[in-house]
Amino acid sequence: MKIGTIDIGTNSMRLLIADYEEGKIYNRQKFVNTTRIGQGVDKEGFISDEAIQRNIDALKEFSDICNDKGCEKVYCMGTSALRDSKNGNVFVDLAKENTGIDVEIISGQEESNLGFQGVLQGVLQKEEILVIDIGGGSTEFIIGDENGIKFSKSENVGALRMTEKFLKHEIIQNDEFNDMSIFINKEISNTLNYIEQKNIKKLVGIGGTITSLSAINQELEVYSIEKIHNSEITLEDIEKILQNLKKMTLTDKKALKGLQPKRADIITAGVKILHIIMKKLELESIVVSEYDNLEGLICHKLKKMS
Repeated sequence: MKIGTIDIGTNSMRLLIADYEEGKIYNRQKFVNTTRIGQGVDKEGFISDEAIQRNIDALKEFSDICNDKGCEKVYCMGTSALRDSKNGNVFVDLAKENTGIDVEIISGQEESNLGFQGVLQGVLQKEEILVIDIGGGSTEFIIGDENGIKFSKSENVGALRMTEKFLKHEIIQNDEFNDMSIFINKEISNTLNYIEQKNIKKLVGIGGTITSLSAINQELEVYSIEKIHNSEITLEDIEKILQNLKKMTLTDKKALKGLQPKRADIITAGVKILHIIMKKLELESIVVSEYDNLEGLICHKLKKMS
């Protein structure tokens, strides 16, 4: 059975097309479009008309791809920006009207659960793991193992949200970077204090910030699911990359091997969120999963049907 799943995130819209047979996912193809539905939402409380239109156009394109590839079902979820905006329902209605697709706005808790379900499809793991998903608007923390989730929390720190709030200059100023770091630390300290007590040894990362970081670390000319999935990034790698990013112009970042140019303006904030988490939890490395909430959504929907 061929399935399409779409994630309308704060920074980008992503599509997974895959075959699903007997609880397994095969022949995965992913498409991404940086649509920034969350632009200004933190400050204004509303999704702008331009952002709505941009995302409707992208959803139409994804809908066409699903039709061309012969998807029998298409499921779509909206995350942080649609949750937080006062006019998310306007977008949902327009999406249905223009594409026939039902957009389901999911909670931070549901987002965490789907991310973890997706990771389990791609990671063979007996012991407890911590999964983190640094998105544009929020960061999800999930602890669990093959028997399920033991803890999950969604925090309102994300790469786009932090960039808009703090990083006002093209070359990042020390004071704004420090203000951002203090804010992130404060926002997530309770969650990190709780996780710290769990003494977890394995950290798995999903989402655009972390897959981009792996691609930068490997200096990939062309993004490769195979090279990203199960790759490892050390704390030392992250610190080197972070130091470089802080000194770079936007043009330099756009030219970085492994980084999508449209993510260049928000990557530094995303990497800093990860750096703070790893330092606090004293974890020396992170394993990157290319299986995430898109795979999780397939499993979730199709297990319900079976």
